[in-house]
Amino acid sequence: MKAFEKTIECLNRWKVIDLWGDKAEEISDKEKEDIDRIPTQNPYGFAAMILGGIAFTFGPQYGFIPFIALIFCIVTLFTFDKEKEGTPILFYVGIVLSLIGLSMFIGGATHILN
Repeated sequence: MKAFEKTIECLNRWKVIDLWGDKAEEISDKEKEDIDRIPTQNPYGFAAMILGGIAFTFGPQYGFIPFIALIFCIVTLFTFDKEKEGTPILFYVGIVLSLIGLSMFIGGATHILN
């Protein structure tokens, strides 16, 4: 359990890293307060949804992809902060798509493209 908590803590530290370097621009205190009040989106939610889509697409052929995507979606769901971030819907979409891909692999179903 300690390892899980340390993983979540590490992921929470990573999601505030400024990759583009544009958050350090000169802004007033009032503007900073206004920006902090706006709910943001968890960056892991986008990754979870995209991995869920990949799991849905390629999961029936490669069973390890939906399994890895499902683990990623569930672990990163715990990084969601209800007070600062908007909605966890992207995590749920990723979980559902991963489960569909995994169930298709287990059932032997494939996508039919015409």
